[in-house]
Amino acid sequence: MARISVERAHSLGKEAAREKADLLAQKLSEQYGLEPSWSGDTLNLKRSGVKGAVLVGEDSIKVDVELGLMMSAMSGMIKSEIEKALDKALV
Repeated sequence: MARISVERAHSLGKEAAREKADLLAQKLSEQYGLEPSWSGDTLNLKRSGVKGAVLVGEDSIKVDVELGLMMSAMSGMIKSEIEKALDKALV
C-alpha cells in the first residue's frame, strides 16, 4: 500500500478553497470514478483501491491518499497529477 501526501498554501480563504476543492473533486470523479463526500472541511474521496481526503484550511489545502496494492505501482504518476491539479486549482 502506498501513501501520498501533498500540501499547498493558498490565500483564497476557506470558502473559496472549498469551492476549488469541490471543482477538483468533480474532475477526479469524472476521470477516475472517485466518489466525493464532504464531512465538515474535509472532502473524502473513495473508490476501489483508493481512499483519500482533501483537508481544506484557511490558508492551506492538504491531500492525503492511500493506494491499494494494484494502484501503488502508479503512485509517482498519481502524486504528480495531484500536484499539478492543486497548483492549477489554487491560481
